[in-house]
Amino acid sequence: MRENTIALPPSQRITVIDALRGFALLGVILMHMLDHFGYTSVSGVTFPTKWDGIIQWFTNTMIRGKFISIFSFLFGLSFFIQMDRASKKGFDFRGRFLWRMLLLFVIGLIGLSFTYVDILTIYAVFGVVLVFLFPLKNWVLMLLVCLLLIGVPNWFIIGFDNIRFDNVINEQTIVTVLPDITEQPIENSTPERMTFLQSAKENLTVKTLDKLKFQFIYSSTGYLILALFIMGFIVGRLRFFEQVHIRKKRNIVLFLLFLVSTFILLMVIKLVPKVPVNLLTTGTEVPFIALVISALNSLSTITLSATLAMGFISLYQVAGIRRYLNLLTPYGRMGLTNYEMQNVMGAILFSAWGFGPIFGSMGAALLFVSGLIIYSLQVVVSEHWMKHFLYGPLEWLWRSGTYLKWQPFTRRQKSQKAEVISQQRSI
Repeated sequence: MRENTIALPPSQRITVIDALRGFALLGVILMHMLDHFGYTSVSGVTFPTKWDGIIQWFTNTMIRGKFISIFSFLFGLSFFIQMDRASKKGFDFRGRFLWRMLLLFVIGLIGLSFTYVDILTIYAVFGVVLVFLFPLKNWVLMLLVCLLLIGVPNWFIIGFDNIRFDNVINEQTIVTVLPDITEQPIENSTPERMTFLQSAKENLTVKTLDKLKFQFIYSSTGYLILALFIMGFIVGRLRFFEQVHIRKKRNIVLFLLFLVSTFILLMVIKLVPKVPVNLLTTGTEVPFIALVISALNSLSTITLSATLAMGFISLYQVAGIRRYLNLLTPYGRMGLTNYEMQNVMGAILFSAWGFGPIFGSMGAALLFVSGLIIYSLQVVVSEHWMKHFLYGPLEWLWRSGTYLKWQPFTRRQKSQKAEVISQQRSI
């Protein structure tokens, strides 16, 4: 029988998902490094070089918002996989998943104490939303996705009476073209000397509140994350990844389709008349064209994210390339641990209580290279860790907390447990 002629059984781990998650976290750390993980520079002056400009253009075009989109999509996909595998074993996982999201929220709060750009608390809340959306048909979920992508929630925030279809606004009113999904830092006035506890308090209160306002009032970022969660769930229902290794032509066609769609959307955005930009507030008059541009930006972010994901998936199906991309598989399996370690290291590098005076004054090129170095070290550590352990540290704690029982941690423990079960069955 020819290799790769049948779909993977649902119970078998799909390694391309882990590798793709590891790939997504590469973009996350690079973007966060350039954004100083949300910390303002505490001292020093940066003199941009030619390379800094090139790196800034590249990251804003190809990385900002795209890799966190892939990461968010994979969360929705993981939700489906957990639900599906539980149902095949004969029990409803929804109650357990709600408890799991509460634990994730707690982990996210700890992450927020290091840097407010940590997104796990929002993931936990949207995970709860997915549980209630679980019974809905795919067409209903797709309709909801479309409404989120075109920015319908923002229409209600603005108020329909304030949407100007004639595109004529009061001269004293400045509106915004709502940005797409980004990791854009929020300006703050952090004092030059601040302890960790003072910084944690500010991150958990003032900065988090500002972040939520930006994501759900001043932009459509938060709603796009929810849309990506739902899309991941739908793709899981369609069994896309269970057949991804045998549908190579489909993968390439989808890559080209998303690539062309991105190009068309970007061209349309360039042709649409521009409007003045600033922060959006409730009660502000907004020309309809601004909302159109916002929706187009959101769609282009989604299609470019899909292009990157499908490009990675297509390359993963090439045996000679897969052996190298599989280096990211252990990293992706430890995605939660590695994501939080990125945030902890970012806080140490850029905070006032850490090395902010040094790294806060670095240019984009140096920060980009520093991000690559940190990521590479994490890849090496993850590979060695997964040779001896079944899960990353946070993954193991999360799993143990989910089932309220300590789970096997080392591969030796799993082997011993399997041996005991085998002996019991033979008696």
